[in-house]
Amino acid sequence: MPYLDPKNDVTFKKVFAEHPAVLISFLNALLPLPDGQQISRIEYLPADVLPVQPKFKNTIVDIRCVDNTGRYFLVEMQMLWTPLFETRVLYNASKAFSQQGIKGEGYGKLAPVYSLNIVNQLFSQQKAIWYHHYKLTHQKLRRKHLPGMEFVFLELPNFRHPKRLVKREQELWMRFMKDIKNGTTMIASDLLQVPAIAEAVNVLEVSGYSKEELERYDKYWDIVNTQVSFIQDAEARGQKIGEARGEATGEARGSIKTAKIVAVNLLKRGFSVADVAELTGLSTAEVAALQP
Repeated sequence: MPYLDPKNDVTFKKVFAEHPAVLISFLNALLPLPDGQQISRIEYLPADVLPVQPKFKNTIVDIRCVDNTGRYFLVEMQMLWTPLFETRVLYNASKAFSQQGIKGEGYGKLAPVYSLNIVNQLFSQQKAIWYHHYKLTHQKLRRKHLPGMEFVFLELPNFRHPKRLVKREQELWMRFMKDIKNGTTMIASDLLQVPAIAEAVNVLEVSGYSKEELERYDKYWDIVNTQVSFIQDAEARGQKIGEARGEATGEARGSIKTAKIVAVNLLKRGFSVADVAELTGLSTAEVAALQP
């Protein structure tokens, strides 16, 4: 039985956005939730659940949900690490946190927001670290932190089957995300011992997808491969700019230059302004100004 890759936009959303028990297991395994505060129920939220203010960028989060205690969870699958990805993640989480106040219930009623980001590319320069956890922490008193928002970035290429004890379901979910590729025919038996992972594996069976879904699946890989080529070329040019300037501002300008070069190439390939803005982290106005 052939399976599809869970990292593809089509499969990722089908696995996690249509099967709440699967998403709950995934979040409980990979988020730094306090002891005794595991997620028990969730409600999926539409992409436009938060009011859109025209002066702000439109952003897309793969999956949004809230649990029965009111906590918000944002989940994103990112195939490529782009220069402004962290900024976009921070913006999404900040918007989810701050716009709860629109309900008029006061600051004391704001629920925590957890942002989980799975990245299929090396980005940290830390070969031994695959789990990156961020929260607002006191610079001198490391045990003191401001509650409200926490961020997790999973660096898939850095993950190895652990030699020391880790959370078992955490390891299994990471193997599900990393090891199952397009065309995989054999699934490790220990993955199937966890009911939620077994359910997720079943969703990946090729036979469960329509012709239209498979066409979208293949198109997504075409887009990713195109981006890889453009970004590699643009990063090489941007790095030269940063090195030539030999300063922090030069490095920052090199990153922006990289994003703009990628945007121009995507526009030439027929991508919409909105899609290019989402893929590069540039504003729609910046992308529109780059149109040939």
